[in-house]
Amino acid sequence: MRNLTITLLLAIMGLIACQPQQKKTAESDFEFNIQLTEAEIAKGVLTPEILWKFGRVGSVQLSPDGTNVLYTITYYQLETNKSRTSLFIIPVSGGEAKKAVTLSGSQFDPQWIDDKTFAFISTHEGSSQVYKSTINASGVEKMTNIKGGVNAFKISPDKQQILYTAEVKIGEELSDVQPDLPLANARIYTDLMSRHWDHWNDVYYSHIFVAPLSSTVVTEGKDIMPNEAWDAPMSPFFDAADVSWTADSKGIAYSCKKYTGAEFATNTNSDIYLYDIATQETKNLTEKNLGYDKYPTFSPDGKYMAWQSMETPGYEADKERLMLLNLETLETTYLTANFDQNVSDMVWDSDSKTLYFVSPTKGTHHIYSINIESSNIEKYTEGHHDYQSVIVSGNTLVCKKMNHAMATEIFSVNRESKEETQITFTNKPIYDHIAMGKTEERWVTTTDGKKMLVWVIYPPKFDSSKKYPALLYCQGGPQSTVSQFFSFRWNFQIMAANDYIIVAPNRRGVPSFGQEWTAQISGDYSGQNIQDYLTAIDEIKKDECIDENRLGCVGASYGGYSVFYLAGHHQKRFKAFISHCGMFNFESFYGATEETFFPNNDLGGAYWEKDNKVAQRSYANSPHRFASNWDTPILIIHGEYDFRIPYTESLQAFTAARLNNVEARLLIFPEETHFVVRPQNAVLWQREFFAWFDKYLK
Repeated sequence: MRNLTITLLLAIMGLIACQPQQKKTAESDFEFNIQLTEAEIAKGVLTPEILWKFGRVGSVQLSPDGTNVLYTITYYQLETNKSRTSLFIIPVSGGEAKKAVTLSGSQFDPQWIDDKTFAFISTHEGSSQVYKSTINASGVEKMTNIKGGVNAFKISPDKQQILYTAEVKIGEELSDVQPDLPLANARIYTDLMSRHWDHWNDVYYSHIFVAPLSSTVVTEGKDIMPNEAWDAPMSPFFDAADVSWTADSKGIAYSCKKYTGAEFATNTNSDIYLYDIATQETKNLTEKNLGYDKYPTFSPDGKYMAWQSMETPGYEADKERLMLLNLETLETTYLTANFDQNVSDMVWDSDSKTLYFVSPTKGTHHIYSINIESSNIEKYTEGHHDYQSVIVSGNTLVCKKMNHAMATEIFSVNRESKEETQITFTNKPIYDHIAMGKTEERWVTTTDGKKMLVWVIYPPKFDSSKKYPALLYCQGGPQSTVSQFFSFRWNFQIMAANDYIIVAPNRRGVPSFGQEWTAQISGDYSGQNIQDYLTAIDEIKKDECIDENRLGCVGASYGGYSVFYLAGHHQKRFKAFISHCGMFNFESFYGATEETFFPNNDLGGAYWEKDNKVAQRSYANSPHRFASNWDTPILIIHGEYDFRIPYTESLQAFTAARLNNVEARLLIFPEETHFVVRPQNAVLWQREFFAWFDKYLK
């Protein structure tokens, strides 16, 4: 059965750690401790062990009256590899955060029912079920007892119904068709998408169910997509934002990619479907668009549906457009046609005329609003940080925010003055005892005369009279912004704390600098963006504080490919490389990855298309073709459950390195995917990382 963990993962970029799987360990079994040891305080900088003491702020919900914030924090215990997610509540005005419920297990996905009552999912009794409680913690009441558990839920606006998602079996397993072979263990497929992201596909699908709420516990709901062999919310991330109630509680909108096999693998055409609860009929609201359509959200007055859309079929990094459907006239409006930025996390104001959203700009993420009548856009926040979400209440915006030196915390922003106020201080006991390095914004001129933003991160105890080794950071994606993220894996502060200067360029292909800048990389992996990398390191290494004879290069996913490619073309610039989950051989990658639309778009097509000039140029510049040029030590890392870029890519690269007499080290994680998320594995990852660079750069 597939892992239905809901993640905030930004696809292939591999920057922000996945949400943990919901543990079923009782709360009394272990305790979490974010206090630093005397040795950690004495050292005074971020370490991998300290990073796993951080509380990780997750879901944030604002009470209807705008007075209280309900949110989750996930804590980890390094010694046992365990985690627990708990609910906390804090006034919008600030103050002491209090635990909202004291059940054992994990509590997540909080949602307000009214000003005083909230619902949530808990693993308290072993399976994930919906419960409710009140802000004065007067008691906990179980709302569902669904066989197999609930993965996500939403209560209707009129509070009379609940929708939830759960797995259903459609089709036959091996044991069904070969009952006399109970010990046989095999998977059999006749079409593509045998596996997706981190799981092998089977006969279980995520479906949406609806049930009335009454005084009794809900034990069964009606499947609104019976016998349909596809997922809602959509795989592989199963994001609950794909599902929404209509404002009148009479319908459910959901995003779904209703294809199977090769059609599913080769296109990005998801649509938004509207299910009428009374008639049990389903209507496709976005069938004219052949790219992604997702995240439906309805205006409070019920007149409009807004959603996020991509226009180009097969292009997963197309511009994220804000679309509007008039539910009375069925007229569709492209609200952000004149706004050359992506849009995400849209929420309605109570006036049903204004939408708030998050958008990346120049290596940061900020809060904007748009008037649906005039299309006038207003920006509410400034500065070097990433706003991650927004909720509107009266004159206040409640948001999550992070930057290179601060993990996610909750802030409020005054809509009139645009003044921001920090509400939560989750990790203050850690920050009080460690120093963070400074991030500097630099703009360099590329080989084609454009300006490129490069973040330069300095050691926390930086001494301008010293010379430091430097690391070129190669971003994944490839269409992922090098923003002000605080990563629990690719953490710039840990790199800087080990006395490295980090050079992190927003090279061609990353969003937040206009769609032309983003789109340029497709079909040109070995071209301008590689020159952008080299321009960044060549320019920044001129600084007096950098020792140009001690340069390293590191990256994951597309960044791992970049490392492999640069290893054959760097002309002695670097003394050591680290590649994590990188593409090495484009031909084998094409045949082994699951979402075939990605290489079709980004590489230009299949390797057997001999008349396809773009594709043939891509495959001619695959890193494996230049392995004979490798002459620099390289550490290669991969997870065996990575189905986006299978671990055999790293095996090939390691073989090539050793047979070319290049010093190499192979680190394979049998239980990890495209991301290393288990605490002790992650600490091992960091230790190997710095042991490798320290060996060759210090």
